[in-house]
Amino acid sequence: MKQFQNSNYRIILCAFLCICIPFFAMAQDDDEDKEQNTEVERNKVDFNLGGGLNFSLNDGNYQFNLGGFIQPSYSTTKTDGLDRENTYNSRRSYLQFSGNAVKEKVSFFLQLDYSLPEPLLDAWLAYKPFEYVTITFGQKQSFLNNREMMYREDRLQFTNRSFLSNNFSNTGREMGVFISSKFGDSFGISPMVAVTSGDGRNSFGATSRDADLGGIKYGGRLDLYPLGYFKDGNDLTSTDLLHEDKLKFVLGAAASKNIGASNATGEGHGNYILYDVNGLNNYPDYAQIYADILVKYQGFSLLAEYVNASASNIDIAYTDVAATTILAPTQISQFLALGDSFNLQAGYVTLGGLSFDVRYENTNPEFINNINSIIQKGNAFTFGLSKYFVGNSLKLQTSYTSVNPNNSLKTNQFDVLFQISF
Repeated sequence: MKQFQNSNYRIILCAFLCICIPFFAMAQDDDEDKEQNTEVERNKVDFNLGGGLNFSLNDGNYQFNLGGFIQPSYSTTKTDGLDRENTYNSRRSYLQFSGNAVKEKVSFFLQLDYSLPEPLLDAWLAYKPFEYVTITFGQKQSFLNNREMMYREDRLQFTNRSFLSNNFSNTGREMGVFISSKFGDSFGISPMVAVTSGDGRNSFGATSRDADLGGIKYGGRLDLYPLGYFKDGNDLTSTDLLHEDKLKFVLGAAASKNIGASNATGEGHGNYILYDVNGLNNYPDYAQIYADILVKYQGFSLLAEYVNASASNIDIAYTDVAATTILAPTQISQFLALGDSFNLQAGYVTLGGLSFDVRYENTNPEFINNINSIIQKGNAFTFGLSKYFVGNSLKLQTSYTSVNPNNSLKTNQFDVLFQISF
């Protein structure tokens, strides 16, 4: 196992070098051309908290960044009738590499989380043929999920994502082709489409010999900004850290269909197998529909999200290769996360960086009578208090969550998280 993990890291390093070397080669070629014209080039290196270590070459035509963040955290959980559980760890330990070739309109991003056994989260190349269109290929955070899942883990309003996000997504990363665009100014329109493997991140399983399963996943998202876009950078989180001077909001809707899902949320690889009458693999199709709205005004923010997930292609499916045990009418909910859920969260952050936040969530399974369903009926309340010292780069967050499942024991959890970005 250790040898395999070391092999993975070597592959990641080689991929990183293959991406970076052409950037520096292009910069070097440009240097040689301009030296012939006796022009003086300016190369800069600087560091700022949250912005990482930045290299700017050839008057900013070629840029490279090294950064990341860590999140030491403590949590205590008490479930009725059970002993209290206390946990202290680094919830997330990220390392990030990115680069941009301005003239060539090409950029890349590589992100790893060393708190995970499989650390690779993002690895993509992007090409921007026009100012308003970006084409990305690789593994990245998908826009086919709810709005909170589109925000990076260092930009969350609370210490952790909502149950809506966790129940119907995993890391939110997928491997494929993503096309996004932005039009307008006083009225913004942002359409997006994607075609992915349908197996989430690291979609080819444990090794390159582990063939992809199922078919593909395709979908799109449309965001509307009736009063114009948020301030630069203020669209990267649900909180209103930059205090919008005028009322701004975005209305969004996303839909996707996974042709042959082999994971509960369509973000995994071979977690279960269903069969047809001939004993061949027969994976169900998995569809998700999202709707959300985010409002910001002078430090106040409101985020409302809704999701509905359903399955199809399950008319004749068997749970064994001999095709003797047919899938029961509601049994599919034991393999896929089916049902609907909504999340409502609001907050206010002062000019001094103190944020007061509250969240309410409700979840309903598609088959309420199936006690083994992945999605269970219940609700949860979360109260959060955060202090932003240097924007989102240095912050301290606390939260208290009360989880009230219908058919299980009530759970209370208190979290403390410190984040430093470099």
